[in-house]
Amino acid sequence: MGKIIDSDIFGKALLDYQSGNYTEDIITHSTISGKDEMELPWLFRTFDEMPLLEQTALKICKGIVLDVGCGAGSHSLYLQKKNIKVKAIDISEGAIEACFKRGVKNVKVQNIWDIKNDKYDTILALMNGVGISGDLANLTPFLNHLKTLLTINGQIIMDSSDVIYMYQDEFGEFHIPKWKNYYGEVTFEFQYKNEFSEKFKWLFVAFDILQKHAKEAGLECELIKEGYHYDYLARLSKK
Repeated sequence: MGKIIDSDIFGKALLDYQSGNYTEDIITHSTISGKDEMELPWLFRTFDEMPLLEQTALKICKGIVLDVGCGAGSHSLYLQKKNIKVKAIDISEGAIEACFKRGVKNVKVQNIWDIKNDKYDTILALMNGVGISGDLANLTPFLNHLKTLLTINGQIIMDSSDVIYMYQDEFGEFHIPKWKNYYGEVTFEFQYKNEFSEKFKWLFVAFDILQKHAKEAGLECELIKEGYHYDYLARLSKK
């Protein structure tokens, strides 16, 4: 029997947790770290449980906010409580349903690429929001698109990680496969209750590379904060 493919097992897992049917976590399979776990309780974390980078990102949000790839809606819920207008979007129908059940007021199943005429003061893309671009070749077009959705003094707040450490041996030498276009380009697959997602591309990018592509898109790129393990928070704005 072949794999059972479900296009929204991420959303199914979130709804199970939200409904009190939590029995197991999402298993991730990737070309960079093999098999790993994505713990569902972590996706429902409160502000106090969030890493310092996320807390910092939320504190500098301003105006009308677009929460891209909102997942279970934890970031949007915090912003709502601070009386900040926020729209939460995700391509996962289950994730958006979970957000609604948690109390996120303005939620929509929507792909960021399909938004054309809206304007936002802050575009928030956390949990490695850069990854939505998929690969390095698509990073500048992705940033160009986000730029069209910004108000004059708007900002893009996003995070990522430099995953070069994943290719370092015990002697400090780096071994990056020659076939890789860029070492931060990763292919993922989710597994949940014996069902699998379609494989999808995800990008992790070093800050200097993000800065280079931001410049190509006509954006200033500022390092806001560095995390404890090669991760960082960046703010992009119009020049």
